[in-house]
Order: sequence, then structure tokens, then C-alpha cells
Amino acid sequence: MNWKNSRILGLALLLIVACRDDDEEIGEVVPPRLLSEVAVENDEEIRTFLTTHFYNYEEFANPPADFDFNIVIDTISGDNASKTPLINQVLERKVTVFSSDFGLDAEEEVEHTYYYLEAREGEGFKPTTADSTFVNYEGILLSGEVFDNISTGTWWDNPSFQFPGLGSQRAFRGVGEGVTNTAGGITILDNPDGTFDVEGFGVGMIVFPSGLGTFNGARGAIPAYSPLIFKYKVLTTIQDTDHDNDGIPSLLEDFNEDGLFYNDNADAELESINGRFPDYLDADDDNDGIPTIDEIELDDDGNFVKFLFSDDDDIPDHLDSDS
Repeated sequence: MNWKNSRILGLALLLIVACRDDDEEIGEVVPPRLLSEVAVENDEEIRTFLTTHFYNYEEFANPPADFDFNIVIDTISGDNASKTPLINQVLERKVTVFSSDFGLDAEEEVEHTYYYLEAREGEGFKPTTADSTFVNYEGILLSGEVFDNISTGTWWDNPSFQFPGLGSQRAFRGVGEGVTNTAGGITILDNPDGTFDVEGFGVGMIVFPSGLGTFNGARGAIPAYSPLIFKYKVLTTIQDTDHDNDGIPSLLEDFNEDGLFYNDNADAELESINGRFPDYLDADDDNDGIPTIDEIELDDDGNFVKFLFSDDDDIPDHLDSDS
């Protein structure tokens, strides 16, 4: 049976930020170092790891009958000396990180590199940084220590990973960026025991520096300044996720086009400091009393068509309290 929008939206009500923040012990906050300095060190650590380790690519190429499609990482040595290292199989992308996101005094704008592996290509579509993605995952340190895992399915709400925070309160931005490289599945199969299987799901892995994680904040088993690895299966994604149900896909609510969603807030000056909502979480973006959904054009099926402009100020009506 194919995923239906109603079923997906029902699951969306269970959205949570990954890595079970409520269960984790908040660790020590180490005095911050320069973001630029740590980024270089972390990249060296990551590249060394990728050069000296491999994954079970042969099983993915020719899956045995009982293969679970879990990525298994091992060291290149002994009987595995001839294995192809991860450094030859991953791709990389760069993300700009601002020191102000961590509340650091030094004003730095630092490019961070994360590495991703697509072990199994999904048959569905790839999520965006604004979408909500249903996954199984395992988080590990470069040492191999597992700090978190969920194998029964949970939601990764990608834009939530971008919110800034101090130390251990910082979300794992690298997760929301990296998972966009892997497509999800296409079909859900219900089992008699109440569980489900998904056909055509994608399997991937991301490795990212601490600047895309908690940086100088220790968190549970995660030490400060630690690069992190997340292995995951993308089961499904809510395409064109609309977090506030205002008719605009959240991806289009990045009005300043900087790739971040938490810093777009048209009515910030009118909202309480304890109740500010970025546009993608605000059903009345300009706080003019007219719901955003009534200030845009939708088709007969309720899908977004375009923004409306009543004034000549190049500000769309839903962001312009004077329109």
C-alpha cells in the first residue's frame, strides 16, 4: 500500500527532535575555542577516520537473503587490509557556520565540511532541510562508541536541527543537512503483529565536525569538540512539509534565502520575547490578524501557487502588515 498524505500527516503529529534530548544528561560546557581552529582539527580527525575505516559495501552490492541493510564500519587492517576505505566512497558538502550561533565572542564565519555516504539508493524522493523525515538511526563517535540509536522509527524534523543554542543545548545541524542526500522509501507494508516494513528505503551515513553539532558542549556520552557519525535508514519523508499549515511549504519560508529557517520572522518586533515564532511555525506571519493562508494563492486542491503583492514594496502580502 502506498503512503497516503493523510497517513503521513498523522505520523507528523509525532514529530520530535532526534537524539532524545529529554533522556540525555547535559554535560560540562568547556570554555570555547575558536570555531575556525576546531573546524580544521575536526576535519583532520574525520579524514583520518575515513582513510583507515571501511564499511560492508560488499554486502550492499550483493545483499544476502537475510541482510538487514545496516551499515557496519570496521578498521582496515589484517584480513581487511585490502578493503576500499571510506574516503574513496564518500562525498562531501560544505556548510557555513557562524560563531554567533554558539554565543561565541569571536565574530567568525567558518566553512565546515561534512561527508556523506549513500549505501543504498532510496526509491522515493530526497528530503530538504525544511522537511520532516521518518528514520531509524544510530549515532556513534569516531571511537566507535554508540551514544544513541532508534530502530523502531522516529521523526527527524530537519529545520529544528538548525536552532542555535549554547553548548549541549545546540541541535545537531549536521543531521538536518546530511540526511537530505538520501531518498526515502515508497511503499509501506503492514505486518500482522502491528509492525511495518518499508519498501525501497534509502540507507546513508553522515560524518560531521563539532561545529555542526554541539561544539564545546559535552552532551551525554558526547565529549566537547567531537565529530559525530550518524548511520540511518530513511523510511519516508513528508514532501513539501508545511509545519504551521499556513499553505506555504516550509522550504519557501526562508525569505532571506540563507538556508536557515529560524531567523526569518516578519513579526519579531510584535511578538513577546518568550513567544517568538519564525515564519515557518507562524500561521499569521506578519501578525496583521489575517491568516497567512488567506494572503497567498492556492489551487483548487489547496496547494501553494504563488505569493501575492498588493503594494509596490516587493514584500509579499503575508509578510507585510500594511498590505
